Amino acid sequence: MTSIRSTRAPRTAALAALALLCSGSAMAHPGHGAGDLLAGLAHPFAGLDHLLAMLAVGLWSAAALRGAARLAAPGAFIGALVAGAALAVGGWALPALEASVAATLLMLALMLLGARRLPAAAGLALVAGAGLLHGQAHGSELAGGASFVAYASGFVTASALLHGAGLGLGAALAKVPAWATRTAAALLGATGMLLLAGRL
Repeated sequence: MTSIRSTRAPRTAALAALALLCSGSAMAHPGHGAGDLLAGLAHPFAGLDHLLAMLAVGLWSAAALRGAARLAAPGAFIGALVAGAALAVGGWALPALEASVAATLLMLALMLLGARRLPAAAGLALVAGAGLLHGQAHGSELAGGASFVAYASGFVTASALLHGAGLGLGAALAKVPAWATRTAAALLGATGMLLLAGRL
């Protein structure tokens, strides 16, 4: 029974990842001019880059950190996410943002592969950098005159839920052979490369 369960978990994770990759509705940023709580809640789920990045932060945190420290990465990401969105609303925009957001998937994939070798402080700084970029993308889609607080409350809540799902998946992967985590990282990196190629 133990061997059967240990092989089902990574297969299930791989099938879930493939389903996400094949989802036509999960391509980057289909809607613009968002501006309410529901739009904020939906936004992290509407772009494959955002969705996978949120999950990856949880995966890396589960693999690299211990105990309550595992909440530090989601916290750093969300703090930078809000800051990036606020900066975008204020008119400060980074160049090549879409390509940079896609590149964060490659970075997070490499972080996941080297989770035990990367110092925690460096990992948290990289996670915060990714959060800033994703926040810029969120903030750039706020409709003029709309409530930033309502919109931000939505995408922060959705992001926290996805981070939690990533932490749970990371905890499950820790109980199966290490190749399952490497496979998840490879899928994440391949997706990042495909998205990045389409934005350059």
